[in-house]
Order: sequence, then structure tokens, then C-alpha cells
Amino acid sequence: MTGGGLLVIGDVVTDVVAIHGAPVLAGTDTAADIVLRPGGSGANTAAWAAHLGADVRLLARLGYDSSEWHTTELIRTGVRPHVEVDSGHPTAVVIAMVDGSGERSMLTNRGAGGRISVDDWDPSLLDGVSRLHLSGYLLFAERGLELARLAMSEAAAAGARISVDPASTGPLREFGVDRFLRETAAADLIIPNLDEALLLTGAPSPERAAELLSDRYGTAVVKLGSRGAVVATGGRILATAEASPAKVVDSTGAGDAFAAGYLSALLKGANEAAALQAGCQAGATCVALVGGRPRYGLEVNRLYPIHTD
Repeated sequence: MTGGGLLVIGDVVTDVVAIHGAPVLAGTDTAADIVLRPGGSGANTAAWAAHLGADVRLLARLGYDSSEWHTTELIRTGVRPHVEVDSGHPTAVVIAMVDGSGERSMLTNRGAGGRISVDDWDPSLLDGVSRLHLSGYLLFAERGLELARLAMSEAAAAGARISVDPASTGPLREFGVDRFLRETAAADLIIPNLDEALLLTGAPSPERAAELLSDRYGTAVVKLGSRGAVVATGGRILATAEASPAKVVDSTGAGDAFAAGYLSALLKGANEAAALQAGCQAGATCVALVGGRPRYGLEVNRLYPIHTD
């Protein structure tokens, strides 16, 4: 299916990004450049897809503390946000500690994002949508899981295709591999990174993991970071792509950007090989920036303003 809109359901997060050269030591100070960025796996994917020309809407739940800022940032990227503001909980926050190689470690508080539910759903969100994309984080809270079930059921009934990003190995392992595979059975596309793909399959290689996952879902794209990506369809490898050249500053959001590049290309009618390359290019663009969103003429390390109540 080509053309049509993309509906993303996922998280919006306030990212506090700390870039440090020396190792972080307990009990003392470590010098770092610290910036504030809008983030969240679902919101990042939506923002990059809109930046790349897709018609994108995002369903998410924001907190009372920063909803105006986050909504404005989404609109600036071209996303059509459909958000509820939680009067009793703040927006989710992630503290991302980024080392000299660009690799990150994260501390997470899901805040209002962990409370998204079927009450936030409106069937009209699917009007004109040809693909529903779910962030795996949605499934890891019971309310979100109920929403995911409803959205996938209505999307399938409306003829929209469904894709899922498993999100993170920690909560995925806690949720349960078999349970995740069962709950996402309606999807025809899965986009894991290497660690997630190996966890979901027990396979010895990314290629074998892609084959096994595509046998289950139809299509599987395994993100390999600096090694590129591989896509399999119906149990066989269809294409591989090398990573696009990039100076890595911060890997935050790279996988989200990849998913956006890949999905946007598919919506424009690209074949799998071209879509895979588009994903790699979007990921490379992302890692050259601080934070997980496209930049719009701002200095890389500029501290964003944020409205608080």
C-alpha cells in the first residue's frame, strides 16, 4: 500500500542530554555539556517522518508541566499532534548520558506517557491513514496495551497496515518475548534493533533473526547501527544496506529516525532496498545532532526554552 497518512502512537518525552568525555564516576562531579531537547521514541519517529515529507499524526499523552512546549515543537516539524494533557502527572522525562563514542545510557520516568489509554482513542484518527505505527513502549503499561489492542483492531478493519518498534530490550524482556509476539501478531512489519531482534528470536545472527521475524510478521527490518540494516520478507533476506557516513555526536533517536526514513519511503512507493537506504540516511542525519529530532536552524547545543506551570 502506497500513499496515505501515517499514524504513530507513542511517547513524548523531555530529554535531558548530558554529553561527557570522561567516565561518570560515583560520588563526584563529571564535566558535561547538558541540553534540553524534545524527544520520545514515538514523537521522534513522527517528527522525522513529517520532516521527510510524510503526512503524519501522533497520538500521545502529555503532562501538565510542559505540554505547550512539546505541542509547539511537534507542530513545527509538521506533525499533527492529537494529545491529551494529564492534569495530575508531568510529561515523561529521560536523562540520557552520552559518552565520547556517542553511545548513551538512560534514566527514565514515563510520567503521563505511561497513562495513555483507550480513553485517548478516536476512530477518526485513522481517516486517510494507510499505516499505523506503534512504539513498543506503549505495550509495557496495561492501559497502553489495551489502547494498542484497540488501535490495531480498528486499523486492520480499516485496511491500514501495522508496524511496531519493540523499543528496548529491558522492558521487552520484562514484558515477555512470547507475550510481545502474541500481542503484536496483527502487525505486518517489525523494526527492531540488533539486540531486540536477537532477544525476540534467539537467533545467532541478524540475518537469521530477520528471516525468523519476517516468517512471523511478513516483513522484518533489523537495524544494525554503524553496520547498516537488513530486511527480510516471508522468511528470506531481501536486501541489505550499509550505514550512511556520519560523524556521531549523539545516538539518541537514531533508531526512531531510521524507522521514519524507512516508513516514509514506503509510503512514497519505494521498494524495500530503497526504503532501507532511506532509513540509513535518516539515522545518519540524526546521529550528527544532539537529541533525537530534526534541527531547524538552531545551534546544535542550544538549550531549548520550556514553559512550565
